[in-house]
Parts: sequence; structure tokens; C-alpha cells
Amino acid sequence: MISRRKVGGANSFFEKIISYAGQFDMLQLLSLGALLLYGLIFIYSTGEQIGTPAAASFWLKQVQWILLGICVWTFFAVGDYRTLKPLSWIIYAAIAFLLLLVLFFGTKVYGARRWLVFGGIGLRIQPSEFAKLSVILYLSALMSSHGFNINRLRSLLLVAAVVGVPFLLIVREPDLGSALILIPLTGAIIFTAGIKWRYIFTALIVATVVLTAEILNETYKIHPFLKDYQKERILTFLDPERDIQNRGYNQFQARLAVGSGGFTGKGIGKGTQNALGFLPQSVSNNDFIFSVIAEETGFFGCMVLLSTYILLLVSVLRTAFMTPDHYGRYIAVGMAAVIFSHMFINIGMSIGVSPVTGLSLPFVSYGGSFILFAMSGLGICQSIYRFRKEVA
Repeated sequence: MISRRKVGGANSFFEKIISYAGQFDMLQLLSLGALLLYGLIFIYSTGEQIGTPAAASFWLKQVQWILLGICVWTFFAVGDYRTLKPLSWIIYAAIAFLLLLVLFFGTKVYGARRWLVFGGIGLRIQPSEFAKLSVILYLSALMSSHGFNINRLRSLLLVAAVVGVPFLLIVREPDLGSALILIPLTGAIIFTAGIKWRYIFTALIVATVVLTAEILNETYKIHPFLKDYQKERILTFLDPERDIQNRGYNQFQARLAVGSGGFTGKGIGKGTQNALGFLPQSVSNNDFIFSVIAEETGFFGCMVLLSTYILLLVSVLRTAFMTPDHYGRYIAVGMAAVIFSHMFINIGMSIGVSPVTGLSLPFVSYGGSFILFAMSGLGICQSIYRFRKEVA
């Protein structure tokens, strides 16, 4: 017979496991897992184009990135996020240094230096993705520090400097899309910190003046800021049919894919725009993966995907406003802003309401750097959720 002591010990062990698991935000876990699964399915689908034996290759690489992402997520989720606060400036400085290295030693792809390649292990990373997390951590630490008042001019200038350094370095690569993401994440954090409306209106006026000046600058070629391909992307967005055979080809095919999906789609792996290569594999697994999803699963599949994103954003924002700790709250709000901005812009590229920027669809598009950054950020959010009741 099995002794009562052994049975009691086993029950106690499982109770501890259940109790520990109960500390985690299951809504985040389930929605994140669903998005990663979505990504793996359609990355495999994009690799099965006729004459392109890349399905297994891309899929396996993405699996490797996801496994590494799970490791970093676990590392941050089981730890105490508050230990990052005194380290935030070191993380910020380290990423800024990597951004500087990219300008001199980065690998050039399609005319842009965005990646650092570590030849010995064949690892390629994009520091601009990690810059988003470093800015979130440093701004959150700065703005939650004792005596910091966001409604002082000196504080606003300090915030502008913190964001401005990585912004300018990323623009120099050039990677305007990633640089612009720093704006909504900063706006979300300072809004949560209680910035007064007069500063918001002032910022909008300044932004309008700067945008108008830039339009005139580019129109009359006084001192052009944008690269030629960036101008072409904007012009193609404004007039999608001006260059269908060249600059506007991918976005035109992406819109056709979305429109041809109907309500239930053509079936996974059976989308003609994807399978026949009209939407090239070089962009279908990243920039325009939403178009593949829309063609193969239709309106229904898109609604499932969007609903999953909403659940993930709800979980992160719920964490933000459940914790009394301002540092944790700002981090969670910043992460929600990044995920939403990426989702909104990427989907916008596929349906023609946003110019092509190269921003990935969170947790679904192919690529490792975003996976590592975003899963690190969500791991920290999970830690914030776990310690929400311990913060005085």
C-alpha cells in the first residue's frame, strides 16, 4: 500500500506547482502562444512557393528563434523586474553603442546597414529592435525616479534627448520605420505619466510645422532628408498604380491577396498570390505575411488573428494598471504601444492604408531580432504581473 505520507507529499508538490503557475498571467501566455503558432504555420506556407524549396529552412530557423525567445521570456518572467531599474542606463548605453557599431561595421542589405553579423556563430541581429526595449526601460526608470516631473521643461528636454539619440542613429542606417516607432512608445509613456494637455497640443503644432517644412524641403530639394526609395514608397502609397511593375508591385499584389481571400479563404498553402510567387517569398514571410493570412484564411482568419492581438494587448495593459509601481506601469504601457504600432502599420501596408516601412507583424512575421526583443519585453511584463501585489 502507498503510505499516506507519500500521497500527501505528492499532493503538496502538485499544489506548489499549481500555486506557482497561478502567479502568471495566463491570458498573455495563451495569446502569445497562439500568435507564435500562427506565425509558424504561415511562415511554412510562404516557403512553399513553386520553385522555392525554402519551407523547411525558414520554418526551422523561426523555430530556433522562438525557442531562444522562450528562454529569454522565462529568464525575465521568473525574475524580479525591479532589478532592471538601476541597470537601465547601462542597457541603454550598450544598445546605443551597438547602433553606433552598425553604422561602421554593419552588414549592408538592400542599401541599408541594419544588422550586426557575428561570423563565428552565424548570428545576425538588428540592434534597432532592441533599442525599443532599451528606451522603454530607461524612460520608465527615469520618469519613475523620485522628484521627476514630466511637466517641467527640463524633464521634457531630457526625455527628448533620451529618445533622440537612438532615433538619429537608427535613421542613419537608414531604418526610418523602426525610428518612428520610438515616437508612439514615448508618447504612451509620457501620457501615462500625466503630461499636461498643453504640452501635447504644443507637440502636435511643432510636429505639423516640421512635417510641412519637410514636405517643402523634399518638394524643392533644398536639403533632402529622405532617401530616394523612401520617397518612392510614400508616392506609391499616395498613388498605388503609379509604378505597379516596379516600386508598387509588392503592395499591389498584397492588396490583391487580401481581396481574393473572401470570408473563409482559399486554404492554408493554397493561396495563388503566395503559392505562385506573385507575392515574392522575400516579402511574403515578413512585410506582407498578413496578406498571405488573408488570402488563405479569409476574413474569418483575420478576425481570429486580430482578436488574439486584442487579448494580448488587454493582458499587457491590464498588468500596467494593476500594478501600483510606476516603473512597471510605464514598461507595460510602452510594450503595448510598440506591439499595437507594429500591428497597425504592418496590416496597413497590406491593405494599402500605410506606406511600406519594413515593420514586422508582431510574433507572426519571420525574423529573430523582433522575437527576442518582444518576448524579453513580455517576459518583463509577466514579472510585473507576478509582483504587482508586493509593490508598496
